[in-house]
Amino acid sequence: MTVAGAIRFPWEEAPAPGEAVEIAEGVLWIRLPLPMALNHVNIYALDDGDGWTLVDTGIHTREAKALWQELLAGPLAGKPVTRVLITHHHPDHIGMAGWFMKHHGAELLTSRTSWLMARMLILDEETRPTEQAVTFWTRAGMDPELRAKREGGRPFNFVDAVHRLPPGYTRLQEGDVIRAGGRDWDIRMGNGHAPEHVTLWSRDDALVLGGDQLLSSISPNIGVHVTEPEADPMAEFLEASRRLAAHAREDQLVLGGHKLPYTGLPMRLRQMIDNHVSGVERLKDFLATPRTVVDCFPQLFMRRIDEGNYGLAMAESLAHLNYLHKRGEITRRLRADGAWEWQSH
Repeated sequence: MTVAGAIRFPWEEAPAPGEAVEIAEGVLWIRLPLPMALNHVNIYALDDGDGWTLVDTGIHTREAKALWQELLAGPLAGKPVTRVLITHHHPDHIGMAGWFMKHHGAELLTSRTSWLMARMLILDEETRPTEQAVTFWTRAGMDPELRAKREGGRPFNFVDAVHRLPPGYTRLQEGDVIRAGGRDWDIRMGNGHAPEHVTLWSRDDALVLGGDQLLSSISPNIGVHVTEPEADPMAEFLEASRRLAAHAREDQLVLGGHKLPYTGLPMRLRQMIDNHVSGVERLKDFLATPRTVVDCFPQLFMRRIDEGNYGLAMAESLAHLNYLHKRGEITRRLRADGAWEWQSH
């Protein structure tokens, strides 16, 4: 892979809500709002002639449904959405998939892991945090006041932002080739941000649909969660980035799940790899003194972490720590208050 070159942004502005921009022949770029710090998600509509294949769908809200009705009547020219292709199972990507399946008869295409994760999480509705979640927060050294506040409230449930998925989907897996938008696309799986994350690489021109695996100016959250507290997603993200780099070219226009489309994928992959490797090395030095997960926030993020992004910061800090721990470079011990303390050898 050649890393020389620069990252360039052919579009300076995103389409307004309810509008679409033709980014290549037969490919429309749509942006939907999100009620969170990362306040948008990018959707791509691929023109199949008699209908559309949507790549991701946004979250399931009243506002999103109204925007989709506007898009279907306007920029999508009254043609039906026949397929929804979901890059990964997170709510801002799969949220409206079930709505398109139920109300438009759309076929769902995604990876098996994305399908299983979404189905499981939709069915797992909780009115209070589980005992396992509270233990997870305690192990991380969460601020006691914040932990007490979260223990007493209803946690975010997947079904709050994701339409229920009817049974049945079409599996996408590594090595598949699919036809959409007048192009043949190679399916290549990413990892780390979400398991079996689908990316699509056009055989007919220089387009790449990267989801959250190949973002232009931010790194996707690489997090460890209560569902699998000993996971090592950092190793998975680094492996996937290096593997996908073998297919990266300077001229490819990468259409990501957030931020702006860009060229310069070889450089961008190198940046993301180097950023995480650097974070791991900084953290290893920082752990000359024993620290909890939460203690690592300033060293890793170098900005204030507020309540709104506390959970993601905790998840990503633990991902760095698990990476070092599984390679035998740090140890951990359980304190009397139930928090893990991590320390370099």
